[in-house]
Amino acid sequence: MAFLQKLFGSSKSEVWKQLCAEIGAQYVDGGFWKGDKVQASHGPWTITLDTYTVSNGKTSTTYTRMRAPFADSDGFRFTVYRKGIFSEIGKWFGMQDIEIGDEAFDRDFILKTNQVPKLLELLGDSGIRELTRQQPQIYFAVKDDEGVFGSSFPEGVDELYFQVVGVIKDVERLKLLYELFAETLDQLCKIGSAMRTAPNVSL
Repeated sequence: MAFLQKLFGSSKSEVWKQLCAEIGAQYVDGGFWKGDKVQASHGPWTITLDTYTVSNGKTSTTYTRMRAPFADSDGFRFTVYRKGIFSEIGKWFGMQDIEIGDEAFDRDFILKTNQVPKLLELLGDSGIRELTRQQPQIYFAVKDDEGVFGSSFPEGVDELYFQVVGVIKDVERLKLLYELFAETLDQLCKIGSAMRTAPNVSL
């Protein structure tokens, strides 16, 4: 067993249980069909970490995601992800890319929003910018729901959402991701885009 762990690394469950121990979260064994998840509290919010798999013919892709529903105040939406060749092509065709005045951050990330002043306020927090930089791959957004194949939320509830391809089995990276969610939820309250009350939603 020790040889296999050395060869393949720790399992997802081992790493995620370690994360629970370090941040005071709960590990939920969902069994074969539902899958395991981690649920952590920050203020009135529940932050959920899990994986899901999308099948496409003969292949399938597994994603790691983190989610936190919250009571929305003003309909603020944003999306942040790292730049790549396709995002650069998209800019040629007029794709939105907001700049916040942080040269390194603007160089590395694509930013979209429906309220530019609010995004500037949110990312005016240097801690949030640094925690975002710590994620080697990132898709980070506020969404109104999870679309046709995911959860739908009642009016007035949005979701802070992160996903990447693959299974994250790096406990330090997961701790930084949890911190990113915690700081962003707090900042959304400070800028008037979220209420510090528990949404009536479970994941």
